Amino acid sequence: MHRGGLVGEFQLPNGWRPEGIATGSGPFAYVGSLADGDIYRADLRTGKGSVISQGPGTPTVGIKLDRRGRIFAAGGPAGTARVVDARTGRIISSHQLTSGTPTFINDVLVTRGTAWFTDSATPQPALYKMRLGRDGLPNKVERLALSGDLVFNPTGPNANGIESTPDGKALLIVQSNAGKLFRVDPKTGVTRTVDLGGESLVNGDGMLRHGNTLYVVQNRSNVIAVLKLNRSGTSARVVRRISDTRFDVPSTVASFKGRLYLPNARFTTTPTPDTTYNVVGVKVHR
Repeated sequence: MHRGGLVGEFQLPNGWRPEGIATGSGPFAYVGSLADGDIYRADLRTGKGSVISQGPGTPTVGIKLDRRGRIFAAGGPAGTARVVDARTGRIISSHQLTSGTPTFINDVLVTRGTAWFTDSATPQPALYKMRLGRDGLPNKVERLALSGDLVFNPTGPNANGIESTPDGKALLIVQSNAGKLFRVDPKTGVTRTVDLGGESLVNGDGMLRHGNTLYVVQNRSNVIAVLKLNRSGTSARVVRRISDTRFDVPSTVASFKGRLYLPNARFTTTPTPDTTYNVVGVKVHR
């Protein structure tokens, strides 16, 4: 289905097991595989695509594209991250963020000078801070311990999607199992609960912010929560939820020209090499 020259959905290779998705300035979407870490690039004008980068044999989870055309990829249970050239698929660098267990490096946010990674499984809440040099490439990795209001629960994923506040001074992370949103001081790691006016973001997974609008994918709930944030990110209100009959446990979201694109992770379906997967697009009006 085409709308305005862009496809409304596209297929991924069978057995792909998608989780993360990223878009940039061009009409392409990049999707990582939980099965083996490969990265797939699809043309949003045609829906056609191919594998551009072979994975390490361990999952690729959240991914983000920087302004230089580099993909930053979270490595899940391997505790790793890597940087990939989005044009050639060449692995530019690989990094061991943690050797602790359990770990699940889940999502990534690339800001000016820093790439931030969440860990959903570590027993001691933390973010990993990858400092970037003038060339935009990693030159140092630090662990930022999280304190304050965020308390990890041993059942289910904890810190998941990550974004920045509208004023750019802090970070936002969603705790999937608790349904809460937290504001994180990037210097101290102190977390404070964001006032949601009594709303829950249970099953919160990937997030995307445009201005003061925050989209939170609630995967097993099969909806996208649309929130309006205050500038500092201390409070937010759910203004609506987007649902679509094509959603099948979507994991995260990226946008291109007024459309949100979500990979159907199908977490409630037992994966096999022949299981089908796709990415669906929904048009939004901000």
